Amino acid sequence: MDRHRPRGRRARAPRHSPLRSVAVAVAVLVGVTGAGTVFVQAHAHDREGLVSSSAAASALPSASPSVSEEASVEPVAEPSADRDALLAKAMAAVAVPDGARVSVAVLDVGSGESAGQGEGTFDTASIVKVDILAALLLRAQDADRHLTAQEKAYATAMIEHSDNASASALWAAIGGASGLDAANKRFGLTGTRGGDGDLWGLTRTTAADQLTLLRQVFGEDSELSEASRGYLQGLMGSIAAGQRWGVSAAADGNRWALKNGWLPRTATGLWDVNSIGRVTVDGHDYLVAALSDGNSTQADGISLVEAASKAAVGAFRDSAEE
Repeated sequence: MDRHRPRGRRARAPRHSPLRSVAVAVAVLVGVTGAGTVFVQAHAHDREGLVSSSAAASALPSASPSVSEEASVEPVAEPSADRDALLAKAMAAVAVPDGARVSVAVLDVGSGESAGQGEGTFDTASIVKVDILAALLLRAQDADRHLTAQEKAYATAMIEHSDNASASALWAAIGGASGLDAANKRFGLTGTRGGDGDLWGLTRTTAADQLTLLRQVFGEDSELSEASRGYLQGLMGSIAAGQRWGVSAAADGNRWALKNGWLPRTATGLWDVNSIGRVTVDGHDYLVAALSDGNSTQADGISLVEAASKAAVGAFRDSAEE
């Protein structure tokens, strides 16, 4: 049996477990970025690492040796005031450019403790591609079927190369925003709404919701089957060389599995830059979501989410060593 195919599973009512009911505490970190109406088509999203539709059709998913064995994120403790205070202190040292915003959420897989800093919703840009594939896998499970060869080709190109044409095809396959929102209700996301029409990159989300999504991808208490989770993890551990920035800055070497998103806003010229994933540091696994907007350049945004990711993981590591 192809180990990357999701095992069929009948639909079932969502479980209201402590894993997905934990809310990540947040606090105001910086001011509001410049706003403006966006007139962006889906194909205008991520501009690097794109592959052609023909390349997408021939791609095959593969597991990544850089993804460590799946570890349970249960039990999940309530967000700790001490952890939030430690994260707030660490984030105070992160330089946030004028007009930019950043929000970060982190979960210590071993202890189940989580913390967050920053508030508000952000454009997902291409981190929504993880959510799109999770929704597709959930639909396949409900229908008791495997992904088709074409769906798998799209999934590989969409996650590993951030291919937008493949994302648009799978966005249509899940039913667009309504399909994404329905899946997210089962996943436990409460502050994420799919983008209008074909604008999947303008889905709005929070760092806390992205942490909840990561729990679905990397945790055992999940709506996704073990096969579905392993498939998605494998793709997130095989990201194209030019896109291995973001939360990976906090990891030991290549001990990461991630997805990044980057999008220049048409009305302002400012950049949304986001990164989500799992990192391993000194043998400990952490789930991290770092979202930002109002960045003058893509490079500035990358620096910001990397600094936030390192601060988030560092706040937990420093306290563990005391």
